[in-house]
Amino acid sequence: MTIPHLDPDHIPRHIAIIMDGNGRWAQRKGLARAIGHKAGVKSVQKIVKAGRELGVQVLTLYAFSSENWQRPALEVKTLMGLLKSYLKLELDNLTKNNIQLRAIGEVERLPAEVRDVLTDTINCTAANNGMILNLALSYGSRQEITRAVKAIVGKCLAGELSDAEINEDTVNDFLYTSDLPDPDMVIRTGGESRLSNFLLWQASYAEIYITETAWPNFRRDHLISAIADYQQRQRRFGKTGEQVQKQP
Repeated sequence: MTIPHLDPDHIPRHIAIIMDGNGRWAQRKGLARAIGHKAGVKSVQKIVKAGRELGVQVLTLYAFSSENWQRPALEVKTLMGLLKSYLKLELDNLTKNNIQLRAIGEVERLPAEVRDVLTDTINCTAANNGMILNLALSYGSRQEITRAVKAIVGKCLAGELSDAEINEDTVNDFLYTSDLPDPDMVIRTGGESRLSNFLLWQASYAEIYITETAWPNFRRDHLISAIADYQQRQRRFGKTGEQVQKQP
């Protein structure tokens, strides 16, 4: 693979990754799906480190979706065990690399022992300011938006908010990511071409990058190639190319 040169002044602030292909990667090798998930953890470690070194401010990883609870119980148990192990093992690296851990989603659905380790890691890294590692756990975008709507309705019924005051900023304020920039780029590994209920509101103007590379094989060079592709795109946000070019 030829590694492209990156413009250090044009690194996406927020990259969100749909880490897909673990199971298919394992099956192609005649291995159990659990082996694919274990291999995927190594990619998480490599990409978190690379993101920090490249100057990414926020890295959101789609680690476990709301729909993933429907998977076979043994696979869910394996994924929860890998998450717990990752959090325990990576605390020192997160601290050393000045990375703050956060989590979005219905984390209350996670097993108690996993929640405890997650909470401890979040608390231990809260003061770090080099990069935010944002794990989407038991996360679904439709569920997130529904939660926000219910909270806004509650404010209206309590007389704390009028319908005239509700706008896009209001909705954003009630999302898990309210204090984070929207993702500039969404990367999906494994070759599938869908968002899978991931950051639907936040990714409305994200640049989408699809790669056939399965997540267990995704490394720093693949991330650099994705960012290089991003740097070649013109982000117009509804304007014409000519209008964008005239902007200071």
